[in-house]
Amino acid sequence: MSFNDLQCAHTDHYLASIYVVELAGSLPCQSKPFEFNFMKPLVPFIFSLTSFFISVLLLTEAGGAAAEKDGVYIVYMGAAPSTKGSLRDDHAQLLTSLLKRKKNALVHSYNNGFSGFAARLSAEEAHSIAQRQGVVSVFPDPVLELHTTRSWDFLNVQTSVVIDSNPDSNSNSTSHDSDAIIGILDTGIWPESESFNDKAMGPIPSRWNGTCAAAQDFNTSNCNKKIIGARSYDVGERSVIRYHSPRDMVGHGSHVASTAAGSEVHGVSYYGLAAGTAKGGSPGSRIAVYRVCSPFNGCLGSSILAAFDDAIADGVDVLSLSLGAPSFLKPQITNDPIALGAFHAVQHGITVVCSAGNDGPDPGSVVNAAPWIITVAASTIDRDFESDVVLGDNTVIKGGGIHFADIQKSPGYPIIYAKSAKKKEADINDSRNCHPDSLDQEVIKGKIVVCENLDGLYSPSQKKDEVKRLGGVGAVLIDDESRQIASSFGTFPASVIRTEDNAKVLSYINSTKNPVATILRTTSPTKYTPAPVIAYFSSRGPSTVPKNILKPDIAAPGVNILAAWIANDTAEAPEGKDPPLYNVISGTSMACPHVSGIVATVKSKHPTWSPSAIRSAIMTTATQINNLKAPITTEKGVPATPYDFGAGEVSPTGPLEPGLVYETTVVDYLNFLCYHGYNITTIKNIAKTIPDGFTCPEESSNDLISNINYPSIAISNFNEKAGRKVNRTLTSVTGDGKSVYTVSIDAPADLNVQVVPDKLQFTKNGDKSSYQVSFFATNPLKKDVFGSITWSNGKYKVRSPFAVSSKSDN
Repeated sequence: MSFNDLQCAHTDHYLASIYVVELAGSLPCQSKPFEFNFMKPLVPFIFSLTSFFISVLLLTEAGGAAAEKDGVYIVYMGAAPSTKGSLRDDHAQLLTSLLKRKKNALVHSYNNGFSGFAARLSAEEAHSIAQRQGVVSVFPDPVLELHTTRSWDFLNVQTSVVIDSNPDSNSNSTSHDSDAIIGILDTGIWPESESFNDKAMGPIPSRWNGTCAAAQDFNTSNCNKKIIGARSYDVGERSVIRYHSPRDMVGHGSHVASTAAGSEVHGVSYYGLAAGTAKGGSPGSRIAVYRVCSPFNGCLGSSILAAFDDAIADGVDVLSLSLGAPSFLKPQITNDPIALGAFHAVQHGITVVCSAGNDGPDPGSVVNAAPWIITVAASTIDRDFESDVVLGDNTVIKGGGIHFADIQKSPGYPIIYAKSAKKKEADINDSRNCHPDSLDQEVIKGKIVVCENLDGLYSPSQKKDEVKRLGGVGAVLIDDESRQIASSFGTFPASVIRTEDNAKVLSYINSTKNPVATILRTTSPTKYTPAPVIAYFSSRGPSTVPKNILKPDIAAPGVNILAAWIANDTAEAPEGKDPPLYNVISGTSMACPHVSGIVATVKSKHPTWSPSAIRSAIMTTATQINNLKAPITTEKGVPATPYDFGAGEVSPTGPLEPGLVYETTVVDYLNFLCYHGYNITTIKNIAKTIPDGFTCPEESSNDLISNINYPSIAISNFNEKAGRKVNRTLTSVTGDGKSVYTVSIDAPADLNVQVVPDKLQFTKNGDKSSYQVSFFATNPLKKDVFGSITWSNGKYKVRSPFAVSSKSDN
């Protein structure tokens, strides 16, 4: 994979380039945007190779405060004081001392959910503050990246769980009566979108403490009973361009918000494609917007922490973040704004849902992998955007992509293999791949051109542009990965086909003196099989921080998702058409809000459930079967493993009645920090509450992380001779009275798995029962192996996946 591919693969597929860390006193140089998929960005995103590599060097542990550059640093001081809105003494003293020396140094102060601040510091000052008592970590302010309808209908069809409902409730749809509040940390919102209307919604929940911040292009009247809060976070003097408004200027935030909690809107489509009713996962939920990303300055860690801090005080129930660090730049927990903010949010009873990243299918690429976060992978749905290629012998090749070309249906256009149009001086591989300046314009003119994808240096859209520039009348693009995603080609005829179909095309071209073809206009058929399939771009496990937590947790629709968009995006509009009000994009960014909506629905029905109980309900009721009644596969057609999709594809209704849940307690999370190498002093600074007498075990190690009460099991550094034992505890949430659950084990042939006891009995709601799992093997494991443990009482099935590896975290 090329360097450009690596950058673009981790953003949503319309984003031009990666966000960069901007250092004080320097402006990033601008490079030509790399279009991974189809959207020409509304505003050019900035990519600086120099700044990018500097950011890699800066994201280090607390010692990273000694980085050699001045700039904005985050000073993280752990838990906030018990008095709401007040500063800890050490926090106040540090700020007072700093502001005496530098009047305008402060960027943000955090004092609601946790303590700390972001400030403009010299490297020397940062290093000095890192040594102060009460300071957990000091690190340069990182810039994170965005991870970028029918999906809900498909999920409802896919679910195999039957839910007991009240006579006047609808078990086939998500709740319209939810009063849950979903906080969206993203690029803002386009409040005029019909997806954010508040028709028939009741009063704003009295527990809401947030605000609707006015700006030049955003009035308090833009908030309503659907959008109940809106904040934005500026970065001050170091901004390339100042923009301080909750209004979405990119589209990403509006798309995410409407996927999670958009109101029902009938008659929605993308220029006639994918027509139907658009709705969010929890249409009755409220939306609180926290614009932490801008098209000019990226998604700053200091802004993300400020949003977490405000959201905790505002009273949200769910936080949805479709953004994160790139997979090759994974900060330690105490230097990770999302992990830190999420930790404190969960301690305040807020469920945090994050995208897994778009760096797949590389192993170990998953991000946002802290155990208190629900980490979401991306899958396809059963709708395709089909643009077929018809050859002169009437062979029909099923292709993909979106175009609105006025082109004849009968095959009458000359078709040529790009290699045959090579410029005399060009490299033959460049011409086969339709690289710029590699094709002879006189040969290309008036023809449909077949372009390969042997090196991945250019996207389908860029190859289409080159063919169009040279006077071609259409492009057939061979790209297995991009076939899964609907690239948008505007009014130019183009289709993406699979490698296996290329042989048919080339065979036809070589079989006749005057080969001809046409490319049919796009349609959007449903009931496409197989679905779901794990998207090729979806980041994969195993988690590397650490490997003993199985990530991602769950998969949800993230490919070709139709949702609300900004109404002034002329760059996205095909020639001669108005900007779209709804757009089709792909990414784990789109998968994340699907789960956030389900979390809100569960929270509405079970308001006392903890974030870990909700996560357990979502994971243990997931499905592993596609719409062909066969195992869900990856993009390569092989069965997906927990490294691909965690517990499986999310069910929108199953989590409402899971039967049993795994409660991951405060002590579990504290032990995780111990096992991960943090000392008790640091942990006491981080945590809001610590049970009396708690201390880290004398022999802490990553291997012990397998023992925290998580809904899945991950074991690394497995020794077949010694084996491994882990414990789990289940809590009854059915309210059904006495119930007995029996275990069933699905294990690979080379691994022996035993569960003791093999029956668990519960007498009332809230009852707990524990079991132990023993793993043994006769021979060393040659590869990572997977299986599952399922508890069932005939009515409920509570399934936990496991992964066992002989490899260590290193």
